[in-house]
Amino acid sequence: MNIHEYQAKNLLQGYGVQIQQGIVADTPEGAVEAARKLNGETGTEWYVIKAQIHAGGRGKGGGVKLAKSREEVKEISKQILGMQLVTPQTGEEGKKVHKVLVAEDVYYPGENEPKEYYLSILLDRAKGCNVIMASTEGGMDIEEVAEQDKQRSDSEKKIIKEWIDPGIGLQGFQARKVAFALGLEGKAFKQMVKFIQSLYKAYMASDASQFEINPVLKTSDDKILAVDAKVNLDDNALYRHPDLVELRDLNEEEELEIEAGKAGLNYVKLDGNVGCMVNGAGLAMATMDIIKQSGGEPANFLDVGGSANAETVEAGFRIILKDPNVKAILINIFGGIVRCDRVANGVVEAYKNIGDIQVPIIVRLQGTNAEEGAKIIEESGLKVYSAILLKDAAERVEEVL
Repeated sequence: MNIHEYQAKNLLQGYGVQIQQGIVADTPEGAVEAARKLNGETGTEWYVIKAQIHAGGRGKGGGVKLAKSREEVKEISKQILGMQLVTPQTGEEGKKVHKVLVAEDVYYPGENEPKEYYLSILLDRAKGCNVIMASTEGGMDIEEVAEQDKQRSDSEKKIIKEWIDPGIGLQGFQARKVAFALGLEGKAFKQMVKFIQSLYKAYMASDASQFEINPVLKTSDDKILAVDAKVNLDDNALYRHPDLVELRDLNEEEELEIEAGKAGLNYVKLDGNVGCMVNGAGLAMATMDIIKQSGGEPANFLDVGGSANAETVEAGFRIILKDPNVKAILINIFGGIVRCDRVANGVVEAYKNIGDIQVPIIVRLQGTNAEEGAKIIEESGLKVYSAILLKDAAERVEEVL
């Protein structure tokens, strides 16, 4: 589960991570009031107005702007609130902005030049442990740095990696090693070590799957602050964190994915023209491959799980059919736990409940009672095509497109 920047910062601050202070607002007037409060709390007279959406690259899309007065705060908030913000991560349709974060200006002049760094923590699945990734090249172009690192030798790479033994956790020397590799010294070095330790503590305690702080800022007076924060929480661990579940923002999620979740289905919307309904994630991936080989493009990932019945099949149909791009539906079921005849009856019953379905439906059943299931489909009299082999299903898809 993704959360907003302002929520992520509040979470980090609870574990001792120093952050850029800010107040969230959903109206221009609220943004002005937030600026007034920030001025009283921090003394800042310049403010950063940041669109709150679940996507990176907001600055490149015009979703992060500097206001040098409260009048500008109101004007900029008017521009950003309600806009359809397009970033490299949103796609062409963009995302509507419902909230802005009014943050203090932390790039103030001082004894030293402010410097931006990059810091993230995530699970390295290949090594089976968490890894801290850090770089001196913090800011909007970190993706380009990662791409360029592929061409560099190990000694020249700009991204530092430090793996954490899950048995003993982050050790003090590892935090110091990262801070030293970033070229820090004196007060800033000590601040970064503390920052890394607090960040890792927050990561573990919240059952996160990813923390990304970009940029981490060394201010002109050598403070270390999280200026931005991206936090991804592990959905499988949310039952342990009812307080974090409340941070979910349904405005940021695909409407059909929310509906599928309520029906107990795993659904991800894609951009293709063939709807898929499958039991099992591995089989779903294979099904999407066969659709592409047949000249189509998968319109979704939909896993109905191991207990497919009339209710789940009907819910799946209704969700898939709400996508206007769908030109055909391929149901691919392997009857292991669930019997194929039961799925076939579910398909027929769901079809009758929904009424006239305008797109062709191909049902491929294999496994327990597959022949009985195919017979039920063929004798139903409905516009449903049966297939036994995956090759047959692919040919059917090719025929109807």
